[in-house]
Amino acid sequence: MIRTFADLELSQNLLQAIEEMGYQRPTQVQAQAIPHALDGRDVLASAPTGTGKTAAFILPALQHLEDFPRTKPGPARVLVLTPTRELAMQVAEHARGLAKHTNLKVFTITGGIAYQEHAEILGTTQDIVVATPGRLMEYIEAEKFDCRAIESLILDEADRMLDMGFGPVVDRLSKECRWRKQTLLFSATLEGKGVEGFTEDLLTDPAEVDADPSRRERKKINQWYHRADNMEHKLALLKNIITEQAERSIIFVKTRDRLADLRGQLESAQIPCAWIQGEMPQERRNNAIERFRDGTVNVLIATDVAARGIDLPDVSHVINFDMPRTADVYLHRIGRTARAGKKGNAVALIEAHDQGMIERVGRYTKEEIKERFIEGLKPTHKKSKVVKKKKKKLDKKTIAGKKKKAAKKLKKKA
Repeated sequence: MIRTFADLELSQNLLQAIEEMGYQRPTQVQAQAIPHALDGRDVLASAPTGTGKTAAFILPALQHLEDFPRTKPGPARVLVLTPTRELAMQVAEHARGLAKHTNLKVFTITGGIAYQEHAEILGTTQDIVVATPGRLMEYIEAEKFDCRAIESLILDEADRMLDMGFGPVVDRLSKECRWRKQTLLFSATLEGKGVEGFTEDLLTDPAEVDADPSRRERKKINQWYHRADNMEHKLALLKNIITEQAERSIIFVKTRDRLADLRGQLESAQIPCAWIQGEMPQERRNNAIERFRDGTVNVLIATDVAARGIDLPDVSHVINFDMPRTADVYLHRIGRTARAGKKGNAVALIEAHDQGMIERVGRYTKEEIKERFIEGLKPTHKKSKVVKKKKKKLDKKTIAGKKKKAAKKLKKKA
């Protein structure tokens, strides 16, 4: 039974860094994936954001490099592929934090960085390279990056790479790294194209790890909802939460139009905020994230597309201004808080048409999400009842007809 990081038989250098980063005990994905990875097995893991997946693949990679140190300078031995530049930078930053008491070097290869800067890096010794597939492939084709020394290939957010059309590039990169000894693949889900989209020869007899956040990990997130009579009431509730209750909030909205409206409302109320949305210039997006990260602003408004894969520290509240379309997206959103062993809060602001969704979320998570009230901002409307559709009972004649049709189909097939 893995209860502490010491139980994972990691080196003292790594244990010291883990302690300094504030990790108290391994998460479910770390406890399940790290032992398999340390044994040298390929790993196929389902790990949503917020479950500690980065440390689950970086720690075994660092341990391997420590156990088998290089004898002479040379190219990277571990390659981590991520779908976006932001995620690559976050993974690299995380890896540097965990490697700080070692002599191991971590580099990133992504778009948005001048070729000359990369050329200088590629001419030096590297241990771990974190890269986006497209840019890395350019360097391989230009014979500026050598894959022959790669011992471990790691794919982070594999499902998202497929959504972004990177499947063929990843297959090519896998062939370029054909001398590797190990492959680790992390995806939000193990069903559907999250795994099947990649060729079968990517992994060899992998250990499967399914690490949805455990109830213990979810209990670190205090969840509740407020009912709103209308948009004006909803805005009043939001302003109260972010000015009276929250320290640092991420507010989720469903569309870019809604984001623009809400941004205007908060600016009119003199509440400073940053915002990110899909199809946003990289520089402006980075600037918004940095302003929130360094505490220049304590409110970040985001659409789901824009926020995927972003890891931000010390988020006290996730506020669902608009409810998502599915319960798993709701879980993905609230995973932005209560990270690295800390507690957090998730608040939903719902109108009458959202009542069914909040109840679906409760059934999906097997947790009751309770309603709360703010003095002076209580709803005036009664809670809407969710009417479940009754299944139509079929009469005997219809049942007989259906059976007859089914029998005909079977006869034709035979």
